[in-house]
Amino acid sequence: MMRLGILICDQVQEKLQPEFGDYPEMFLDIIERVDPQVEVKFFSAIDRELPTDINACDVYMTSGSRWGVNDDNVWIHELEDFIRQLYESGKGFVGICFGHQLIAKALGGRVNKSNKGWAIGVAFSEIVNPRNWMVPPQVKLDLVVSHQDQIVELPPHAQVLVSNDFCPFSLIQVNNHFLGIQGHPEFSRAYSLALMNTRKDLIPAAVIRIGANTFTHEVDDILAMKWLLNFLQQTITSESSGE
Repeated sequence: MMRLGILICDQVQEKLQPEFGDYPEMFLDIIERVDPQVEVKFFSAIDRELPTDINACDVYMTSGSRWGVNDDNVWIHELEDFIRQLYESGKGFVGICFGHQLIAKALGGRVNKSNKGWAIGVAFSEIVNPRNWMVPPQVKLDLVVSHQDQIVELPPHAQVLVSNDFCPFSLIQVNNHFLGIQGHPEFSRAYSLALMNTRKDLIPAAVIRIGANTFTHEVDDILAMKWLLNFLQQTITSESSGE
C-alpha cells in the first residue's frame, strides 16, 4: 500500500468551501476514485508543517497555490529546501501547478510570469514523450489549468513529456523520481469556473469568456491522476529494488 504525503500550499476561498470543500477533500475524492488503497496524509506547507522525517511517507505530492514560487515567503523557501531533500534522497515526488514550477526553481531551472498572460479553462495538450507508466495510454491530455507563471528554463536532467502551445513544459520528468504537471487533475470544471469568476479584477474579461467556453469539453482528470499514482508507485518499486 502506497503512503502518499500531500503538501498543501493553499486553501480554497472561504466563500467557495461550502460547495466545493477544501483542497484535501478534492485530493481525497479523486484519489479514492482512482485507487482507494492509497493511504493519504496531509501536511500544511503554508503553515510550515512539513514532515520532520522524509520517510514519514513513501512518496509526496503538492497542491497548487495562489502564491508564486518566486514570492519571498518563509514557507516557500522551506518547501523548496524540502523538495531538494526529497530529490537528493531519491524519494518520488509529483508537483502540481505551483509544485511543478517549484521543482524547476529548486533544481536549477527558472520560472517567470508569462508574457502570454493567464492560462485558465481547459488546456489541450499532446503527449510528446510517452512513458511506460502512462497506462492506459493516450495521445493527448486535457486538463483544467489556472496559472500566470510558467517554467521558462528546465532544470538539468529534465525531459518534457506533455506540451501545448501556451505552455510548452506542461508535464516534465526530472531523473527517474520527480514529475511536474502544470494542470490540475484535482480541480473539477465547476470549481475552476467558480474560482475564475472570483478573479474578475485580476483576469481580463475576454480571457475569462474564452476560458469559460472550454469547460464544455471533457477533461482527463481521472486518467491524469492514475498516471501520477502509477509514476509514484514505480518510484517506490525502483527504490526498493535498489535501481
